Amino acid sequence: MDLQFFAPNDEGGEKTEEPTQKKLDDARDEGQVAKSKEIANGLGLLALFLLLKIWIGRMGIQFIESFSMVYDKIPEVCRLFGGTAPDGDLTVVLRSVMVRLLIILLPIFAVGVVVAFVSDLIQVKWHPTAKPLKPKGSKLNPINGFKRIFSAQSLVELFKSVAKIALIGYVAYSYVVDKTYILFSLYDMTMMQAVQAIGNTVIDLGIRISAVYMILAAADFGYQKFKFNKDMKMSKQEIKDEYKQSEGDPEIKGKIKQRMREASQRRMMQSVPSADVVITNPTHYAVAVKYDPELAEAPVVTAKGADFVAQKIKEIARENDVMIVENKPLARMLYANVDIDQMVPPELYYAVADVLAYVYHTEGRVKSS
Repeated sequence: MDLQFFAPNDEGGEKTEEPTQKKLDDARDEGQVAKSKEIANGLGLLALFLLLKIWIGRMGIQFIESFSMVYDKIPEVCRLFGGTAPDGDLTVVLRSVMVRLLIILLPIFAVGVVVAFVSDLIQVKWHPTAKPLKPKGSKLNPINGFKRIFSAQSLVELFKSVAKIALIGYVAYSYVVDKTYILFSLYDMTMMQAVQAIGNTVIDLGIRISAVYMILAAADFGYQKFKFNKDMKMSKQEIKDEYKQSEGDPEIKGKIKQRMREASQRRMMQSVPSADVVITNPTHYAVAVKYDPELAEAPVVTAKGADFVAQKIKEIARENDVMIVENKPLARMLYANVDIDQMVPPELYYAVADVLAYVYHTEGRVKSS
């Protein structure tokens, strides 16, 4: 037998990495959360029996009153079926009885709804989604159904059910054995006393079973959290693929940035021939400066570079008869503190002005500010 038939799909290597927030958010949108059904069942049972313990007296009175009302209407119903005209309408009687019964049972229904809502709110917070209600073809696949039946999860659920039944059965048996004296004393009680004694016994037993059930539910919730985290784990390849989908392929982004740098460098090199001067280190840095008082109030750095780019700037400058002036401190300061197409800061005005004055004097040019 091929045991891989029962293995889960594991594309992209072993799942050893913690799930990303994006995967957790996507799973939550799909309705996949760490949730225990036993929490809702346990809270529902506990709330029911606690409500009965508090409300049972009032409910009994209301049931007796409803029974008395129906009993008083029996003669009218008998006359109705006997062919004589009734004093009252049977439909009205039945409707009033149903309304009274609904009012009596309304607190139980209301508590059930509130407990179901609160149990889900405690476990998974407020995030409604309708996606789990959508039909999925995978659920109709008989092979997938066969895998779910004969899976490790099915064995775990079977073990949980057996353990739950055994523990609850033990608690119920222990309590009932201690209350056997009540059964032998029922013959000495009135009907109301017997009903009250049996009711109190059943309710107290229900509260004990509910408390045990809540302990089991807490343990199951811890297991569901552990299982959910394990199922959500990702392989390194899945994390890379998710990053590519959300942020883009790093290789493509790198190529785009490289092409942008190349385009920016080409534009920068094209501005070198129009510069007034290239200030150099002389071997490591080269900064092209242009001053046009009609365009800017101060000289502007039109190109700069280090090492190979600096050599290229100087080469273009020589080809276009742009003067190259060696000034090591100024070249370093301009390269480190002034971006391309940015004006020279005031603290460097005088140093740059001296270089430009030297260039204009050497070339026999005059520029007014």
